[in-house]
Amino acid sequence: MQVQTKHYPKNCLLTVMDCYSAMVRNMEQVVMIPSLLRDMQLNGQGQQAQDGPPDLYNCFTMLKAIRVDVGHGLLPREDWWSKVAGARAHGAEHEAAETEDKEERVLGQLDLEAQFHLHFSSLHHILTHLTLKAEEVTRKYQEIMGQAM
Repeated sequence: MQVQTKHYPKNCLLTVMDCYSAMVRNMEQVVMIPSLLRDMQLNGQGQQAQDGPPDLYNCFTMLKAIRVDVGHGLLPREDWWSKVAGARAHGAEHEAAETEDKEERVLGQLDLEAQFHLHFSSLHHILTHLTLKAEEVTRKYQEIMGQAM
């Protein structure tokens, strides 16, 4: 794994973001043949993926895509919705918009500080979890390569 050059407090969001980005960069450097990750489950040793959890390849591509967002910032809201809409039907978009409206009303009832702490802790937790996933994908790839040799 690459060494962090910036020094922030341990629980700082910037530390978690840097750690995630470094782990995904390391994963990209280790995984030289991503297609070997297809049909391999994230949890489970050398088993074929079934109609359940995503395979290692899907995790690999998701982790890379999220790293780009972490490094370059958010897409404008309209671009993000059009990206999401590409994977959904029109009815699902309407339902998602209604869900978002409900969430905004609930969050609007909370004060800004409470909203901040809610989203901050959620983002911190998610990035920590994704960092562990990147580490696991890297480890599994190394196991696959060790078995192949």
